[in-house]
Amino acid sequence: MMIPPILSVSDLTISFDKKRLRDAVQGVSFSVKPGEALGLAGESGCGKSITGLSIMGLAPKSGKVTGKIEFDSENLLDFSPKRMRKIRGAGIAMIFQDPSNTLNPVMTIGAQLAEQLRWHRPELTKAQVREICEQALESVGISSPRERLSNYPHEISGGMRQRVAIASAILLSPKLIIADEPTTALDVTIQAQILELIRDLKSTLQTAIILISHDIGVIAQICENMAVMYAGTIVESGVTSKILAAPLHPYTKGLLNAVPSVRSPNRLLESISGTVPPPSQQFSGCIFHDRCQFAMPECSQINPKLLQIDGERSVACHLVTGAY
Repeated sequence: MMIPPILSVSDLTISFDKKRLRDAVQGVSFSVKPGEALGLAGESGCGKSITGLSIMGLAPKSGKVTGKIEFDSENLLDFSPKRMRKIRGAGIAMIFQDPSNTLNPVMTIGAQLAEQLRWHRPELTKAQVREICEQALESVGISSPRERLSNYPHEISGGMRQRVAIASAILLSPKLIIADEPTTALDVTIQAQILELIRDLKSTLQTAIILISHDIGVIAQICENMAVMYAGTIVESGVTSKILAAPLHPYTKGLLNAVPSVRSPNRLLESISGTVPPPSQQFSGCIFHDRCQFAMPECSQINPKLLQIDGERSVACHLVTGAY
């Protein structure tokens, strides 16, 4: 029996003011099922975070979001602000890169967690709220959870603050969690622990995960499927193991060549020349062609479409037969 996606994004486009000649996100489509993890990879400025924010209904007011974002078979873009507030936390939760920017410094951890429960589950007693908060902290590996509820964010370490952020995300057992660079500011040991927590959420609670990261190594540890974004578009997507074993798009190859390998410690790391173009820069043809070492004449003239290569992969590149 085929399990339907919990989230299906179709032709998502996010545009801002008219001074930007290109849309920040252009025709992006993907889906994720319960208990699955999808990785969104790419450099900073490729549209990953704004895609995640648009799913949460948190895109800047100056942005116009079109397309479809279907969660539990309902288009979130049709929801009123009041209805979206009920979805956030209870249906979809988000873990941000820096918990210091998301946790209120003048509220205790317990007060911040309790606030969510009072909003979504007002029928709970104070004792029940406290018990649920303690269980959430304990589930993410925080010792002495009762005492930690009385702490302020500045009184605990960065790694523990990120655990609190994860506890906040799972407090109401959402069906989907969007994790936006959740390990970037952490040391390697704490990073491994946080990734293990996310992996456990996926397997034990059947939570769907969207992991946003510029680090393909992190995505490889968590995600069954991945989509590589460049300048607001998806240039390659499919099964993670297939893409990592044999990337088709030159941008994907460039990202992989920049990742250190334990198996080849002496391998010279390569960088991709140039930078991600801003939305104010107009392009004809493939948007990656000015940075691509394999660019052909047609790359500057014809924009390749994202086409399915086999049952497990899609790519937008003229190097692949039939991509234009």
